[in-house]
Amino acid sequence: MSAKNLLVELFVEELPPKSLNKLGDSFAEVLSASLKAQGLVAADVAVTAYASPRRLGVHVANVAAQAADKSVTQKLMPVAVGLDANGQATPALLKKLASIGADASVVPQLKRAMDGKAEALFYDSVVKGATLAEGLQKALEETLAKLPIAKVMAYQLADGWSSVNFVRPAHRLAALHGADVVPVSVLGLKAGRETLGHRFEAAVDKVVLKDADSYEAQLENEGAVIPSFEKRRTEIVKQLAVAAAHEHLTPIADEALLDEVTALVERPNVLLGKFETEFLEVPQECLILTMKANQKYFPLLDASGKLTNKFLIVSNIRPADTSLVVGGNERVVRPRLADAKFFFDQDRKKPLESRVEKLGSVVYHNKLGSQLQRVERIATLAGTIARLLKADKADAELAARLSKADLLTDMVGEFPELQGIMGRYYALHDGEKPEVADAIEAHYRPRFAGDALPQGSIACALALADKLETLVGIYGVGQVPTGDKDPFGLRRQALGILRILIETPLDLPLGALLKTAAENFPDGMLSATVAKDVEAFMLDRLRGYLRDRDFDVSHIEAVIHVLNGRLHEALPRLEGVRAFAALEVAKDLAAANKRVQNIMRKNLEELGADLQGATVKSALLKEAAERDLHQAMHDITPFAQGYLDKGDYGQNLKALVTLKPFIDDFFEKVMVMCEDRELRLNRAVLLQQLGRLMNQAADISRLAS
Repeated sequence: MSAKNLLVELFVEELPPKSLNKLGDSFAEVLSASLKAQGLVAADVAVTAYASPRRLGVHVANVAAQAADKSVTQKLMPVAVGLDANGQATPALLKKLASIGADASVVPQLKRAMDGKAEALFYDSVVKGATLAEGLQKALEETLAKLPIAKVMAYQLADGWSSVNFVRPAHRLAALHGADVVPVSVLGLKAGRETLGHRFEAAVDKVVLKDADSYEAQLENEGAVIPSFEKRRTEIVKQLAVAAAHEHLTPIADEALLDEVTALVERPNVLLGKFETEFLEVPQECLILTMKANQKYFPLLDASGKLTNKFLIVSNIRPADTSLVVGGNERVVRPRLADAKFFFDQDRKKPLESRVEKLGSVVYHNKLGSQLQRVERIATLAGTIARLLKADKADAELAARLSKADLLTDMVGEFPELQGIMGRYYALHDGEKPEVADAIEAHYRPRFAGDALPQGSIACALALADKLETLVGIYGVGQVPTGDKDPFGLRRQALGILRILIETPLDLPLGALLKTAAENFPDGMLSATVAKDVEAFMLDRLRGYLRDRDFDVSHIEAVIHVLNGRLHEALPRLEGVRAFAALEVAKDLAAANKRVQNIMRKNLEELGADLQGATVKSALLKEAAERDLHQAMHDITPFAQGYLDKGDYGQNLKALVTLKPFIDDFFEKVMVMCEDRELRLNRAVLLQQLGRLMNQAADISRLAS
């Protein structure tokens, strides 16, 4: 079958900018996947996606005009149902054959084969390959059905009666196989070869596409549109860099903003704008946020990272005189900056402390009380954690008390993203200590994966207290995350706690922290087992966190088994296990350790003896192999303990290597499960001590395959 390149474009009204890139990728991926599934293109076909504010498109290379025919084997029914005693077709079989376009003439060609425990009838046929028109029609319908559209809109077609549903009204459909139009239709549109260019700057009223391969060049040259999302994005980055370099400044880095602006323009043109320097008295986070969020501008920073009064505009038009475009944007941004300055000036007239009591009228959760009650719990917990970290308890409690006060400021009311950030500025204005002000900002960290952690003991104490209060409180009233539903962000809170404890690192046992957090709530408010439940929940998050850091699952389990909540030791212990596992003898020692634990378990079950605190009786070491093992353990213990005390878990585990010949000799020559109860108990105690020695850094039995 002749193969040509295929171009499909759906021309629509302006698409949602924050979804455009995803919509474009999905349009190309699903449509090409459907063509592959129908045998119209090869599995490794080259696919190019297009997405601009008013179009979704895809170019697929080497698409066949018709798919190859293929052999198909269909199971019909059990032989006992399809054939009578004389081997003739039953009415049921004839009906089934008719449903697939066959008749009684094919009965002699039916195959018999076992299907489970019964013999069944199978029909071999050749299915004619789909034509491109058939295949593309199916692919288009599948593609539109699977587009990641959060909310569709219904609109009326040109006939005035029919209506369809799509993300935005669609106006044109182009489908070209080489230079030929493919006769398909969707959303009330029939395919042709025409599309539209830029609203204002296209050189022609309609772009008449010559063939599939001329699409991109014709749109750029005749339509003044760069249809490729990536190409348009690259062009914006280039223009931003050139314009910023001309001013010896740097545009703020923001990938999400860059994607959104790319989705707003068809032919980018970067221009420089300015605002009055008096607005720079406002914290730069406020100005940056209002320029990015409301105006889609790229603020410019100086060499020290400080905001300047200049910004870059990504315009969708290229007039000869750009002064009107620049002037219009400067006029639009000025009231936004003026609002920010007004909010900042007004907020500073009242100290944060004066707003704290008003948090009592703000509901936090209907089962957990007001924001003020929450702040009081956080303050108590932050003070306790600060004391454990040998930090100033009063400073931690003050930072906690002020931590949510900025929620009632005008600035945070307008820009919720600035909570914590504005609290820091207002606390410094009120004369609070820098470490208290810094903690107010940092206690929300980490806000997302990869975000910076809070720095300093006061900030860490407050950040942990805030997250622990949320996690224990919400979990304790039954709002447990399920599947992909986590409305209170408990998984994020849990990961934040883990990262602070592990990466800072902080020697604060997880179980004790959760127990203290739970005790901060009034009796009966939370479930009785909340501390244990949340600990199990967090250990699951810990496993995921460690897997993401490329640690082996068996190594993770070996370490978690001995951590006892001291998460700050997790990474060094895992590094030690990784180094130990690379040794040739590691598997043998792990297997020996597993054998020791199995023997201990059996001894305890059969003898019912409590070996806790028991010591080995030297006089009962009858065999040379057990005496040698006992002595080797005695010799190695000081070294192993020394490495453990220094946190050198790799050397602690490597020290076990010298025990291998003694362990092998012991298991070969000594009968642990002997008849003499006294000897058996003594040998069990010896193995118990061996197990403890081997499992100081990690439970290495879990490394055994």
